[in-house]
Order: sequence, then structure tokens, then C-alpha cells
Amino acid sequence: MKIVSKEKISLMEVLLTAFNEASRTTVKKWIAHSNVKVNGKLETNPATVVNPGDVVEYNRQTFRPGKIKPPYPVFFEDEHLLVAEKPAGLLTIGDRGLGGTSFYQQMLGYVKENSKGKERIFVVHRLDREVSGLLVFTKSEDLQTRFKEQWKEVKKLYYALVEGQPVNDTGTIRSWLMEGNDQKVHSVKEMDGAKCAVTHYRVMDRTPDYALLEVELETGRKNQIRVHLSEMGCPVVGDRRYGANDRYERRIRLHAFYLSFRHPATDQIIEVKSKMPKSFLALKPGDEKYK
Repeated sequence: MKIVSKEKISLMEVLLTAFNEASRTTVKKWIAHSNVKVNGKLETNPATVVNPGDVVEYNRQTFRPGKIKPPYPVFFEDEHLLVAEKPAGLLTIGDRGLGGTSFYQQMLGYVKENSKGKERIFVVHRLDREVSGLLVFTKSEDLQTRFKEQWKEVKKLYYALVEGQPVNDTGTIRSWLMEGNDQKVHSVKEMDGAKCAVTHYRVMDRTPDYALLEVELETGRKNQIRVHLSEMGCPVVGDRRYGANDRYERRIRLHAFYLSFRHPATDQIIEVKSKMPKSFLALKPGDEKYK
């Protein structure tokens, strides 16, 4: 179905007007699951502004999520990709023989059940066990390879609650990272085996003892954000492995909240954003906010 907008209005309102029997929740699902285009471009944001003359297209034949409720929040899904939010404390993918104890295994079970065994998922990237946030899976090995090849072009943003104070409100950290015999990653001189890492940060809020940062990865090395912030003198709260104070709840306050990428199958630009976890700013059980 195609709708030509007669006024400047949000995408959500266009569809609610055209389908007056549909609820706001239903329309949000249509948009989130790649059913809606504006002027031929896939849109996944209900707040997208539609101008007079713009053509909104809703395709009832495109992918629809199954009836099985996912074990964790799904932010985007079509026949090619799945983007879901991993909680802190869960491995992205576990060792063989661990059954459904990893995020991958649990989401794989969801996809298989919804597709009656016709679909699988493949890991594109990982998050550390104690880091929460958005993870992308493909539904074919070919797309997995293609997505990994374009991963450096993906925009990746994190929230980080850190101890101490960055000197500047914005900054960039560059170093060569290498994992030592202690299985910790360190900055080293440029040498064989070391990998160049670049991290950008922006201070969102400050208190006397802590700072809330928005962090953007230019590269994606193991433990990169944790190492760079620690070596800057601002370890991530809860990250005892990289120097955080051990008197606080042992949960690393790092959350991958935003991804923007070109869809490897449709070539559309996809943006996905999750909210900050409810207890992210609490330093111990019962805290409302860092103090």
C-alpha cells in the first residue's frame, strides 16, 4: 500500500491515520521490522518526519516476526538480520557443550522456533561478558562474511560510567594494543602482534568523583574501551580487572547503545538505539544514581 502525505507529519501519524484500526504498538512493530519505506528508503524510526508529497509504502508481504516471544529485547529483525540486546553477565557465545547458556544460543533457539527450524543465526561481533548492549547476527554465512568485511564502517556508540574525571570534555585515545601473558590487554609500542586502536569520547555529565561518557569506537579491539579509559586514569566503574575500585558492585558500566550500518542485503541505512539500563548509574544495590 502506498500513501502520499499531504502534510508535514511523523511517520507514525501517517500510518495511524491510514490504518485507523491499528494500535500505536502495532504500527511501531511494522516500522521496527522493516515493513515501511519513505520515498523508497527503508525507515525504522517512528518519529521520522514525512513532508508533503512524500510517498510512504507499507508492504504487508515483507518479513513479520513470529509468535514466539524473544528471550531478550529485539530491536530489528528481517529475513537477513537480527539485532538484539545482550544483558550484562552473559557470554556472547560460549564454548561447545555449554548448551543454552550464551546469548547466541538463546537467540538461536528463538529464531529456530519462530522459523520452524528454517533459519539460523551467525555471530558478526561480540561484547564482553559483563558488557551489555546491541549485538548483530546474520541469518546466513554469506551475509556474515559480508557484514564482517564492512564492520569498520559501522558507527558504534557506548555509554561508559567511569571513575575520576577526563581532563577534556572530548578527546581521542590512540595506542597499540596487545594481550599479555596475564591475559590482560595493554597499550604497547608499535610491534608485531600489536593492533592499532582508536577510541573517541565525549563527557555527557560530571560529578565530583565520576563522569558519564559517550564513547565511539573507530576500531574494535578486544577490551579496547576498558583499556583506553583505564590508562587515561578513568577506569569503567565495576571493571576491577582494569583498575576500578572494588568496593562497588561488580558490574562493568559499559553499554553498547547505538549502531548505524548499511544493510548488507538491502543496502538501506539501519539505525538502532537502546535505552540506558535501569540500574546503569547505580553504584550499589538501592542506589538511584551515581553520587
